[in-house]
Amino acid sequence: MKTLDVITLGRSGVDLYGSQIGGRLEDMGSFRKYIGGSPTNIACGASRLGLKAGLISRVGDEHMGRFIREQLVREGVDVRGVATDPERLTALVILGIRDDERFPLIFYRENCADMALSESDIDEALIADTRSLVITGTHLSHARTRAAVIKALELARTHGVRTALDIDYRPNLWGVAGHGDGERRFVESAAVTQRLLDTLHHFDLIVGTEEEFHIAGGSTDTVAALRAVRAVSAAALVCKRGAKGAVVFEGDIPDTLDEGRSGPGFAIEVFNVLGAGDGFFAGLLKGWLDGEAWERTLEYANACGAFAVSRHGCTPAYPSLDELTLFLKRGVVRPDLRNDRALEQVHWSSNRHTRVAGDGSTMRVFAFDHRMQLEQMEGYTLEKGGAFKELCLKAALNVQNGRSGYGILCDNRIGRHALHQASGTGLWIGRPCELPGSRPLEFEPELGSDCGQLEEWARENVVKVLCFCHPDDDAPTRARQEADVKRLFEASRRNGLEFLLEIIPSKVGPVDAQTNAILIRQFYAAGIHPDWWKLEPLTTREAWANAIDAIEANDRSTRGIVVLGLDAPEAELAASFDVAAGFNLVKGFAIGRTIFGSVARDWLAGRISDDAAVDEMAHRFTRLCTVWDAARAVAQEKAA
Repeated sequence: MKTLDVITLGRSGVDLYGSQIGGRLEDMGSFRKYIGGSPTNIACGASRLGLKAGLISRVGDEHMGRFIREQLVREGVDVRGVATDPERLTALVILGIRDDERFPLIFYRENCADMALSESDIDEALIADTRSLVITGTHLSHARTRAAVIKALELARTHGVRTALDIDYRPNLWGVAGHGDGERRFVESAAVTQRLLDTLHHFDLIVGTEEEFHIAGGSTDTVAALRAVRAVSAAALVCKRGAKGAVVFEGDIPDTLDEGRSGPGFAIEVFNVLGAGDGFFAGLLKGWLDGEAWERTLEYANACGAFAVSRHGCTPAYPSLDELTLFLKRGVVRPDLRNDRALEQVHWSSNRHTRVAGDGSTMRVFAFDHRMQLEQMEGYTLEKGGAFKELCLKAALNVQNGRSGYGILCDNRIGRHALHQASGTGLWIGRPCELPGSRPLEFEPELGSDCGQLEEWARENVVKVLCFCHPDDDAPTRARQEADVKRLFEASRRNGLEFLLEIIPSKVGPVDAQTNAILIRQFYAAGIHPDWWKLEPLTTREAWANAIDAIEANDRSTRGIVVLGLDAPEAELAASFDVAAGFNLVKGFAIGRTIFGSVARDWLAGRISDDAAVDEMAHRFTRLCTVWDAARAVAQEKAA
């Protein structure tokens, strides 16, 4: 039984996309970093559509190479075929969006890692483990990479693997255009044409733009070029026609392109064409491998291409299967898809698997983001407070011990060193924004009046805000707090950060089984879709059921709920866990003072050592984890 649907082979690099739209590449002031390279994009796009995808390529033994490998894993792409090259750097591309027709780019690919791919990198067992193999044209341009491609294609034929080619013609990567001509898509070259014609008989499917078929067929007359390709290959030929969609030819080439089989296109605004062909190919693979009719297959491909041209970046723009399904069912509501709120919510929620450690089913979080509580303790200074939070982190890491499902909440004001040290440890990391105890809500000054400082946050940080609110709040208070939370939420999305909303109504007024549910509905009505909710330890099943119904009625894709502690004793928390663990949407807890409160007082007063403080907090954290895990196990046993 094959475990993969598709393996792509070829380029893998880092794209640095200019953040400023409409300016020259010379004038870009900042960039966004994504994985890139046609086969890398196709593999990720196919994975998002539910196909099991793998990649054969090389990356450097440095930060960018590790970024690509880690991101591929987050995207669900098999990396058995991705080799690490100790001698070469990972490829780099710098790109910009000048307008809807000009997209300047510079390839930094001199002796790069992926162009060192050789026959030794082609593993027969891996090729035999896939249903299809996709080659992209750049790796036919040099003798060593071409030899690797031919070996992979021959093994594919031996093992009954379907083969496809994305012509993906980049003249400067073939050496027929200069370094500054990265945007140029067509330069005639008899040598390139011959190299392609010598290879095309290996493929079952060949995909290209009209210009790419021009180079493959050696003619600037598209029909003549397609006929030249047909003379050496029996493959299905898919010709992309931009705004006109695409057509496919399985037999003889007719006199006009309009006579080919086509699928419906989509009238959308062109924002960025870079990577659109890779998104198109991912959608095409979905239909081709699922055995769909060509009309349906091209509809998938055209839709995925439409998403790509409407968003910033290549891989980040591609849709999930949920998003594609919604789009095909609903159609185009507004032509600038990136500003379609419903689509963007599905796009975000169905692709954020890149941002959480583990499977997200369990969250055991040590919350030591407290500021005011520490500042009020005897012996506190900013320096000592920061040192204590480093001890808290050490305790959390001792309990985590490299396992998934553990996290921390840590602030940047007192706990900056601990916060930064936590990056890369595998911990889930939440970071607060509110001024402690503020009502109406106020943000920490470091956030900036427009929440602009979120741009500086590590991308693994989760934006957390605590709002003291109640259904009985007067209209001005409610409006002000909802507006501030929404401003922070939208800034979080702009910066690719997950968002946790904590609500505590019991500190404002009396609560009942409906209180949290009412507040949850109010925040959704204000246009706020938290990735995580942090709620008080509700004591009745009715209260939990009401809160969860309110969430699921508005967002079926939320990450879930974590239970806060409010300095409750362990026995009281255990009782609340017994109730909460019966609901799958409740993922775990985020508790602080129950773990660190008395330890902090003793440590700040000099009554216990560093090691004793770490040991005691680790012990208390472990006990709470055990209590939660036991409660969940009992709930699952009852449900079985």
